[in-house]
Amino acid sequence: MKLKMARNSLFAVLLRSPWWISFALVLLVALASRALLPEQYVPFGVMGGFPFLVIGGIAAYRQLSAPGDEEIARTMATLAAMPWNEFCGLLEQSYGQQGYIVTRLPGDAADLQLVKAGATTLLSAKRWKAANQGVDAVRALAQARGTRDASHGVYVTIAALGDNARRFAQQNQVDVLTGVALVQLVRKRLPGRKP
Repeated sequence: MKLKMARNSLFAVLLRSPWWISFALVLLVALASRALLPEQYVPFGVMGGFPFLVIGGIAAYRQLSAPGDEEIARTMATLAAMPWNEFCGLLEQSYGQQGYIVTRLPGDAADLQLVKAGATTLLSAKRWKAANQGVDAVRALAQARGTRDASHGVYVTIAALGDNARRFAQQNQVDVLTGVALVQLVRKRLPGRKP
């Protein structure tokens, strides 16, 4: 299950922060409730910390199951050595396993169309191993998103995006899939790895 929330909401920021910060907020809410509320209302005040407890649990699970630096480097090297058809097939299988209906698209702007729960996402991955990731490919994906009435775009790369491309992606609802997130998506479907 993927939580959808505003990128800079308190809970989104806490999900990206170390897990112990959310648990510290639970403790802070409990202590503040004990110090500031009348005795009969303390339990209700303490319950105000429950959302932070849930977010802390989710963050802890994500952080403890995240791949380490060695696995990331090894997986990125494996992905860089793959030919296009094998890499695209890996993405198809990985998204299909998450419940998406995956369709290959002709053309250069977007390679896959992902549909789930009525929402359409376009994915561009052909330049996944290019050393120079500029704004043109991200712009083409954003334009294709508009013409295909897709709500979101995903740009896949194993290299870092340039500053202009990264800013353009953020401003145009294009997620950049790289690093830990890419490894987590494909790690169970890599050749030679047991599912």
